Amino acid sequence: MSDCFQQLLPDPCPLCFSMATTHYHTDKIRQYWHCPVCQLVFASRQSLLANDAELAIYQQHQNDPADSGYRQFLNKLAAPLLNRLGSTPLTGLDFGAGPGPTLYLLLEQGGHQVSNYDPYFAPDAQLLQQSYDFICSTEAIEHFYQPASEWKLWLDLLKNDGWLGLMTRLRPETPADFAKWHYKNDPTHVSFFHADTFLWLAARDGFTVEIIRPDVVIFQRKTTTNLG
Repeated sequence: MSDCFQQLLPDPCPLCFSMATTHYHTDKIRQYWHCPVCQLVFASRQSLLANDAELAIYQQHQNDPADSGYRQFLNKLAAPLLNRLGSTPLTGLDFGAGPGPTLYLLLEQGGHQVSNYDPYFAPDAQLLQQSYDFICSTEAIEHFYQPASEWKLWLDLLKNDGWLGLMTRLRPETPADFAKWHYKNDPTHVSFFHADTFLWLAARDGFTVEIIRPDVVIFQRKTTTNLG
């Protein structure tokens, strides 16, 4: 199977669309490509799950708002984001809230109004016709098949000076470390971001960015950007 993978032509980058991608790693189930422009590593397009198979895995997730451990996990993003949002009530969107929305509870305790959107579990298209002071996405961006699409959507939804808070594991520095990285073994994890990926996006689209910890990134938008 590995020999077959090696013969495949590189897939274009699903974030910046560069055609200069190169082979990064191959395991027993799929091949991974690396983009030298935005530093994204991503799974081969032929390995992406069908919607029903992807949903079946998500339905196994046990995300309980009453679980103190889960709330503590989400607080890794909620706490630093609340510190930056301030005390004036703002409107936000939890994008990819999953089957047990919980982050919104932590943010509403800080006085903000948060709507929950998820393409499988809360697909309210009306929420994507509004604008927001902040957008959160926890353990979701690594699932995006075409992250350029979601990123463009976030730019459309986010107000000037708005905040974008993300949780995802930053990928290891080398292919050897990536090979041992458990995070890639989830078949629904297909897009793996480096700190430099987020720095690249921030520079391109007019954000400041803080890497709060190896799995928490917070952007603030400073200018209106038209991607054409």
